Amino acid sequence: MILRGLGLLARGRAAGLSEFDNTPDGLLGSLAPLIAFPLVGAGWNAVQGQPEVAVVGFLARLCGVLVLPVIVSRFARAMGREPFWLRTAAALSWSFWLILPLLLVAAMLGALLVHFGLDVNAAGYAGLAAIAAYLLWLHWFIARHGLRIGGWAAAALVVVNSAAVGGLTDGQALLDWVWHIL
Repeated sequence: MILRGLGLLARGRAAGLSEFDNTPDGLLGSLAPLIAFPLVGAGWNAVQGQPEVAVVGFLARLCGVLVLPVIVSRFARAMGREPFWLRTAAALSWSFWLILPLLLVAAMLGALLVHFGLDVNAAGYAGLAAIAAYLLWLHWFIARHGLRIGGWAAAALVVVNSAAVGGLTDGQALLDWVWHIL
């Protein structure tokens, strides 16, 4: 059901939202892999003799993962859309995995652009910009239809969420900040 829902949402079909559970278990299921991968990475850093990097990096990514449902929940409450927040947060969390096929498509398009004479770096940046624009649109689409709110409100939610996740997941900046305080 999740893959079907992602496929529909990726093509701009709001019906894809109905494929996600509107339950706490549905939300937790969407968060589990987003927590597991950073945990494995932290374990790897710890084994490599970088326990501080492991802990701070994991905690930064954990906060980045958990801030999304918190923001969606608070936003839904403020907009009077509380019954819809669990499904919306789950769909937004699962949509992260669309980056993998998007990277493949961007690499193929980048290779095509390079073949036609575009600089390799410019083609790479163009691909990343296209992915970023698409993911922002997708998150806006999910927020708008998931919470059943207007376009501007959905845009505000995407901006707040993107800024929070971006600020929290920059592990190196967080590590520098912690060491500065100590």
